[in-house]
Amino acid sequence: MTIIHGLILEGRKDMAEFHSKIKTIEWVDNYSKMVDQTLLPYEFKYVHITKGQQMYDAIKAMIVRGAPAIGVAGAHGVVLYAQELREENLSRDEFVKKLLEKADYMATSRPTAVNLMWAVEKQKEVIKNSKSDISGIVEELKQNGIRLEDEDIAINKKIGDYGAEVVPKGATILTHCNAGGLATVGYGTALGVVRSAFAKDNTIQVFADETRPRQQGARITTFELTMDGIPTTLITDGMCSYFMKKGMIDMVCVGADRIAANGDAANKIGTYTVAIAAKYHNIPFYVAAPLSTIDTSISTGDEIVIEERSHEEVTHINGKIICAPDVNVINPGFDVTPNELITGIITEVGILRPDYKKSIAEAFKK
Repeated sequence: MTIIHGLILEGRKDMAEFHSKIKTIEWVDNYSKMVDQTLLPYEFKYVHITKGQQMYDAIKAMIVRGAPAIGVAGAHGVVLYAQELREENLSRDEFVKKLLEKADYMATSRPTAVNLMWAVEKQKEVIKNSKSDISGIVEELKQNGIRLEDEDIAINKKIGDYGAEVVPKGATILTHCNAGGLATVGYGTALGVVRSAFAKDNTIQVFADETRPRQQGARITTFELTMDGIPTTLITDGMCSYFMKKGMIDMVCVGADRIAANGDAANKIGTYTVAIAAKYHNIPFYVAAPLSTIDTSISTGDEIVIEERSHEEVTHINGKIICAPDVNVINPGFDVTPNELITGIITEVGILRPDYKKSIAEAFKK
């Protein structure tokens, strides 16, 4: 264990490529190993999740966060439930019935990030289609979870490479929240675009919104990018239009938690505001996300369920209240950016452009 600038880092010798190599979540033996993101940037450590309910709680408490990472966590959670049920001396039919119920429960841990439902559904397909005995089903679920991990990294690198093609030389990229290696299994979506662009042009730099109320931009995005040696400037959420007017931001690239069939995109609260400012200042606004984030079962963003989170996220910082104790609070975790504000959606099969209903439908045929 190494301590660097107050950060506790397990087993890392080469910090220069820290986030390009680390796996945010990984299946090891019979448990899920993940970075506890609630501790960042003060402490970096892994937690071992050994029970299904532990995984449900970890997702809900944002120990693991970011739509792709949540998806893999959900897949791991189904494996954990399968391991527990295997010890209950059930018949195969009883095992399958109870496990499908547990899988459905796991999918309710966060309502907005569609990758969670997508990954759990992939595990349910394994359960329903398996011809194996109980131990065989557990092993198949485990291998499928590992496959989803590996695919996530490969997909993110493709997203990064496609996105790098639209990054101007010497660009300053604004991002909101965290869509980096710590929001995925590794590499990142929006920050994957940054990483791939920076690999070709080391004059690229980033402006990162702090992203109230949980400060994922300040706590996590700046942590990732500075570890990778990518020049990064932290700004508060209300500053983006100021710097856009001054000509200091060349493009915006954000992640997404769910994208509707028409291209409307849900992302961390405040993204919609950034998109409006970018449109006014004629600055390209890109969303970077895998196809698994696109929910073709919903027509528009109006159908996306927006998670309402704890009021204490707004009223408290580091456990200390920052406002009048009895003030009313509303705390939606996400907002939806209408498709007309989005320049392009960067996916693993290329950059989708308007008409999004058409380009999204075509992307799923590739």
